[in-house]
Amino acid sequence: MIQLKTNVKCGACVAAITPEMDKLSNIEWSVDLKNPDRILTVTGETSKTEVMEALKKAGYQGEPIS
Repeated sequence: MIQLKTNVKCGACVAAITPEMDKLSNIEWSVDLKNPDRILTVTGETSKTEVMEALKKAGYQGEPIS
């Protein structure tokens, strides 16, 4: 499981990242909009780098949670 702090703030932001996130195969993902850090959780066969790159392509940022 991968978890990242993001700047995804609302449902429209989630809709904006969906096309890029859906390009990552064999994963499930969600953004906790109630958490102040807007945590993106990804499960499946992918790397932190691939997830961060997908966010970047959609115009958003992700920061690994230590």
